[in-house]
Amino acid sequence: MRAHAVQIVARFERDLAALVEVSSPSGDVAGFEACARLAAALAPGAASVERPPCSSPNHAPDLILRLRGEGRARVLLLGHLDTVHQHDHHRPLSRAGERLLGSGSVDMKGGDVFALAVLRALAARREEFAEVALLLVGDEEWRAAPFVHVERFADWDACLCFEAGELAAGEEAVVVKRKGAGTVRVMAFGRAAHSGSAPDRGANALLALGSAARVVAARHDPAGPDRLTAVPTVLRSGNAFNVVPDAGELLCDVRADRLEAIDAVAGAVPREVDGVRLETEVLRRWPPMDSRTATARLLARAGEAAGRRIAASGRGGASDASHFAPAIALTVDGLGPRGGAAHSPGEHVLVESLQPRAEIALAMTLAALDGGSSPAAGSEPGA
Repeated sequence: MRAHAVQIVARFERDLAALVEVSSPSGDVAGFEACARLAAALAPGAASVERPPCSSPNHAPDLILRLRGEGRARVLLLGHLDTVHQHDHHRPLSRAGERLLGSGSVDMKGGDVFALAVLRALAARREEFAEVALLLVGDEEWRAAPFVHVERFADWDACLCFEAGELAAGEEAVVVKRKGAGTVRVMAFGRAAHSGSAPDRGANALLALGSAARVVAARHDPAGPDRLTAVPTVLRSGNAFNVVPDAGELLCDVRADRLEAIDAVAGAVPREVDGVRLETEVLRRWPPMDSRTATARLLARAGEAAGRRIAASGRGGASDASHFAPAIALTVDGLGPRGGAAHSPGEHVLVESLQPRAEIALAMTLAALDGGSSPAAGSEPGA
């Protein structure tokens, strides 16, 4: 395991640079196809290549790299190749001291590099598994449609997702709890009028959406029972400086331990404000994930293999692991390298994290294949 981890670290920067070099914002077909070709080239030669349809329309097909073996276990490795960075803001990989900076480096092309390395390591251990598959999707950063891949893998033994790792109280940690996530969209339908000569004849969609944004923000309660965060994030309205806006759109990012709490935020938005009609919907519903109890024994076994305690942690951000967790009890996320500033120009991977995180990724995979993943009787949640 440690020998493989050393190999992962030795080639990590080169492999990450190749993936980050390609600008691949969600929905960009050419960018995903280029990343898919690179991923297939970095996979073991024995891996078969499948291109199932993406969950989102007008996207390139997703990518599955599959190894078949002679054992019993079936383990899914999971990642995404799309980023939030648009082409004009894309940054190729560069090194600044102990940081590897680049668009999508930590969210989550660094994790993809780890997942591909784990697949290569397993190619020489075919007797230990029946199947290992790496699913890489192209729409994780923005998907409003239902996720289509769960049924295909629903009866598999474990799902290991390679989003960024983290520390918990100074210990290396993996993610076994996530909030549910929803995107609340409010559409406004008002009435245009000249803003100088007849402003009161209009019904201002911008002001109505501002009122809706305040309603959403008032529900923000991260310390409450549902750990609800409700944040207005995008407001679009108006086409000219001298016209009362007659239409507009508000987007809000809402996260909570229960999807019902997200629905309640959408339900609190009024249907009309000062003559402006408001239509509210939840565009993007991602389920919460809580695999703390189910994975307690798996984390303990992986910690033994890695020679360190692996802490169980939670995270507010959404992940495709959340879709698999209801169908695959042994779902663990956060197996990628550590870093920071995701979704921003300073996004980076921490070089110091590579060796311990590579060891944890390998140890977690081996523990899942070894049958050490059954929940311990009476085990308690670890986060």
